[in-house]
Amino acid sequence: MEESEELRSILPYLPLHMRSSSLFWPSQAAETLRELGGGRVHSGHLLFQEISHLRNALSLSSKPLSPSTSLGYAHFFDDVMSGEESRKWFQEVIPVLANLLLRLPSLLETHYQNPHNAIFTTTALRLLDSQQPGIIFLSQELIAALLCCSFFCVFPVKDRHVKHLPMINFDKLFSSLYENYSQKQENKIWCIIHYFQRISAKMPKGIVSFERKVLHLKNDSTQISCPDANFWSTSSVPLCRFEVHSSGLIEDQSSEVVEVDFADKYLGGGALGWGCVQEEIRFMVCPELIAGMLFLPAMADNEAIEVVGVERFSSYTGYASSFRFSGDYVDEREVDTLGRRKTTIVAIDALHSPGMRQYRENFLLREINKAFCGFLYQCKYQLYQKKLQENGCSFALFEGATSTSMETSEGKFSNHETPNSQNDYHRMDQGNNIGVATGNWGCGAFKGDPEVKTILQWLAVSQARRPFIAYYTFGLKALESLDEVAHCILSERWTVGDLWNMLVEYSTSRSKGETNVGFFQWLLPSIYGRGNVLPPKRSRPNSKEQAQKTKHQA
Repeated sequence: MEESEELRSILPYLPLHMRSSSLFWPSQAAETLRELGGGRVHSGHLLFQEISHLRNALSLSSKPLSPSTSLGYAHFFDDVMSGEESRKWFQEVIPVLANLLLRLPSLLETHYQNPHNAIFTTTALRLLDSQQPGIIFLSQELIAALLCCSFFCVFPVKDRHVKHLPMINFDKLFSSLYENYSQKQENKIWCIIHYFQRISAKMPKGIVSFERKVLHLKNDSTQISCPDANFWSTSSVPLCRFEVHSSGLIEDQSSEVVEVDFADKYLGGGALGWGCVQEEIRFMVCPELIAGMLFLPAMADNEAIEVVGVERFSSYTGYASSFRFSGDYVDEREVDTLGRRKTTIVAIDALHSPGMRQYRENFLLREINKAFCGFLYQCKYQLYQKKLQENGCSFALFEGATSTSMETSEGKFSNHETPNSQNDYHRMDQGNNIGVATGNWGCGAFKGDPEVKTILQWLAVSQARRPFIAYYTFGLKALESLDEVAHCILSERWTVGDLWNMLVEYSTSRSKGETNVGFFQWLLPSIYGRGNVLPPKRSRPNSKEQAQKTKHQA
């Protein structure tokens, strides 16, 4: 196997060695895995001894694990698990996981030799660094092997912090169970254990994709750029349908939607630590998401992460301290033409504890562009662009053959409707025809204003030309009037620009201390009692001026 650029970028973060173009386990590590595969371990205490042998064989012992990791493994498998559960775990599951790890070199070699990695652009496993848009396709079997590395704590951690990569081994997950026991922590581990039980009984055969999405900070005629305030102020895109759900969960969808992960900038947040809120719970019931933590550094303000195809393995009840694993979950989502389950999860991180600064226009812009980056369907557009460039075709020719809606002064998308733009856009991006399921993004631990965050997400969903937003309020009192407010706004047939201008006017007043009421209470009189007067719009260039500006920047 040729050592590709992609493999070189990720190899320092894998536990394998490479020699003569071949990946392999050091002999002592392979011997330890064979012992584990032979079913010779029968307790948590002995399991951790083997983990220590593995780490020594891989020269990882110089970077110690979290304190009490050994005690955490022993406590869970020897005390928390029943005798029968422990027996099955060590006789039936551990040998499968060890043998799967022994096959990791061959799984990776098959992955890098996959001819699909040569189509359009590489989809191979690699470090998908900040400001580098791209997509990675992994088989569920390869993901299972990578998660085995996490369980056995054999991922190298040296220099991960330099690349702003999150933790990936399970040492903190287990050590925290012993150091400060809590039921939610125990139940997080039960979700992981259940995943391994499932894949050891029957290995899933699907595909999962991980995509870093970027709105580029500099104007470039060949890339999607980050919109400025004038873009939002002058947008004539109509607002999409708004569905309010006072009960239910984002992940419990009967049809395909984009499901929002209220993320930390480090993908997964506290999933492998103490965290147990929306993002962490999703990572526990869909553990394949954890694989992205291996190769996706922290998100910048102009980035989002999209994951398609993960399988859900666990049911649960509760939230935070009341979180409980409640048994098996059979995921019956349909599969797309690429072999991915039709589950699309978009991770976007909100401002943390923004206080009054969240009402400043530059911070409103940060939040709406973050959401827009996540909701905009970018991948197919980028693949078309790459393919045409490789073939020496003019990208301008491609634009002329598809849609003028993709070419503006802000990059390859439009804030104006044209007679054919909607149809043209959907011909190119079939993935754009599904809505977005979201909720109180950045409003819990991150302490954002729920009314403002709701409107920002609605604007972003609409501008991304998604057909609807399904909003789950989770019973939040501040959003009791959301259905009424959304209905009133839609009845006025406002555009994205109209509502954005209203939000900016309100936020300016809030920043100056001229109002202390919430946005909804401030807005409704403007509809009912002020003659439906909208704030003055910023100057919008006429078609001739817009064409000249576009030509100049192209």
